[in-house]
Amino acid sequence: MSYEAILYETRGPVALITLNRPERLNAIGAAVREEVHAAMQAAHENDAVRAAIITGAGRGFCSGADLSGAAAQAAGDAGGLPTPATQAERLDEMGWVGRWAKRFAHFDKPLIAAVNGVAAGAGMSMALACDVRVGSTNARFKTVFIERNLSPDSGMSYFLPRIVGYSRAADLIFSSRAVNAEEAYRIGLLDRLVAPDQLMDEAVALALEMAQWPPLALRMSKRVLQHNQDAGLDDALRYESVCLGLARKAEADTRESIAAFAEKRKGVYTGA
Repeated sequence: MSYEAILYETRGPVALITLNRPERLNAIGAAVREEVHAAMQAAHENDAVRAAIITGAGRGFCSGADLSGAAAQAAGDAGGLPTPATQAERLDEMGWVGRWAKRFAHFDKPLIAAVNGVAAGAGMSMALACDVRVGSTNARFKTVFIERNLSPDSGMSYFLPRIVGYSRAADLIFSSRAVNAEEAYRIGLLDRLVAPDQLMDEAVALALEMAQWPPLALRMSKRVLQHNQDAGLDDALRYESVCLGLARKAEADTRESIAAFAEKRKGVYTGA
């Protein structure tokens, strides 16, 4: 697939998705939604890809839903984008914002947000849905929904309190105040904070560090971590056992992990 609203490339085992509407601070319009979904599906289906990074071109990460021009005039559904045209779309109770959140949350390989600038509204939700957030000192977060007479969508009400706690999430949502990079790092919105010219190098290095490990074990680790954040202990232990069994199906990688340990070298893993 050719892309116009995003850039998609692979750097070894790492897929890099860049929202490419810098003149709109990478606002989410229909083309961005469609192309991000396609790129993430391509990364999901490509076994050579073991981790992915999403970032924004220019000075913004993502300013949220595109409310400019015709989109603003036709706004009718959650998030301020045009009312769905088909019956199936109208009956989809989650809408595009729900599908957007699930696309990131259900991506089954490590997903890193490289936050280079403002992340607002659904753009902030996108960063929150990633497994890890690496930010530059230019990063800035803003929930923004209440300023548009909206309650949080695109997964923000789910992800934000799990990351920063309920009271901090309430503070950010009810006040809609901007959070700079230093505060974001202090309260856990960012996991790593670097200078702007080091952002992509840091994000790629982290993705490569993750991608070096056995791919099935990596994917099962993400699956069990996500499942068990809301599970009771007994359910969590059962799910751990299931995922462990699935990871162990890569028997060649199991043997290689033991040999690499014994020989004091890095393992070379194939997923077999």
